[in-house]
Amino acid sequence: MAQPKYITDIDKLEAIPEEERSRLKRITEKFVFRVNDYYLKLIDWNDPEDPIRKLVIPNEGELLEYGRWDASDEDTNYVVPGCQHKYRSTALLIVSEVCGAYCRYCFRKRLFRADVKEAMSDVEPGLAYIAAHPEINNVLLTGGDSLILATPKLKSILERLRAIPHVKIIRLGSKLPVFNPMRIYEDPELLETIRAHSTPERRIYVMAHINHPREITPEAKLGFEALHQAGAIVVNQTPVLRGINDDPAVLGELLDKLSWAGVTPYYFFVNRPVAGNSDFVLPLERVYRIVEEAKARTSGLGKRVRLSMSHTSGKIEILAIEGGKAYLKYHQSRDGAYGKFLTLDCPSDAAWFDDLPGNERYWKRPAKRTDAVVSVNELPDVPRRAAKIAK
Repeated sequence: MAQPKYITDIDKLEAIPEEERSRLKRITEKFVFRVNDYYLKLIDWNDPEDPIRKLVIPNEGELLEYGRWDASDEDTNYVVPGCQHKYRSTALLIVSEVCGAYCRYCFRKRLFRADVKEAMSDVEPGLAYIAAHPEINNVLLTGGDSLILATPKLKSILERLRAIPHVKIIRLGSKLPVFNPMRIYEDPELLETIRAHSTPERRIYVMAHINHPREITPEAKLGFEALHQAGAIVVNQTPVLRGINDDPAVLGELLDKLSWAGVTPYYFFVNRPVAGNSDFVLPLERVYRIVEEAKARTSGLGKRVRLSMSHTSGKIEILAIEGGKAYLKYHQSRDGAYGKFLTLDCPSDAAWFDDLPGNERYWKRPAKRTDAVVSVNELPDVPRRAAKIAK
């Protein structure tokens, strides 16, 4: 199959009525719009509530005052430009500000503004930092989308990381396995690069972003298989999103199809309170119920998935929400509080850890690093207002 054609002008989408395109145009002037003709074919244009459409087509809710640009305070994690080090053994290299798909719910929506520069074309400072810190045994290449990089550029980064003895795992964060799977299975140089650098002792993991079972097409399965044959391990993570996958039957089907295709269900995330994302927000209690009902529909393989909030203070796993209480545990912790168990009141409209009364007892917002300032530090936060959340 030929590589898909990318579209960045919403006026080119004649399936959307002209009057609606005109309204959506102002959103694309604020947030980047980019899709391709392969992915557009997955949309049922006769269904105004089509979940695939909602993933990539702008919505007017993006202009509402809600959330913060950097809801997890990533700007406090930068140690050098382009490199974050939040958890002891893990470093993030922001290698791309470009995505194959600009998902409308993206928690790094700030990257798609013209006035933000977090990804670095020069990854040398990040590589030098990683090499100097032997506690870092795994590195996530992210952005943006790591697989949007040209193969020679990606190959160069992988070679440099593999020259660092203490880096055992390299992770590639990407939507392309379902947004443009041809980029994977039609690029022998990419597959050979992965094969050369994913060994039985030091694996490459592809962190796929698959949000809905309809994204798992025959082409996507070819991409998964090509990655498996090249020695990569493919896992999946997705937020639970209002209007897209907030249905136990849909999430249960996703868990099944991932397991059948050999893709490990890794995380279900609570959608972060990011500016422009109010249309996708759900109450914590509702998210928990959806996930538990979905897990009840699948095998033990699907049940491996964890429901988590990727919060400033760490990854907070939601163990249960019952009787107005949230039972939580630090799955990852910025301050080393791994496994710490929390019980907090959970109001019916709470949608994030910060909405739980008493949360402030367990964490403190870290100071921004002055030695690795990125331009997001200068962005004014959007004042958060109460979201109109579906119960």
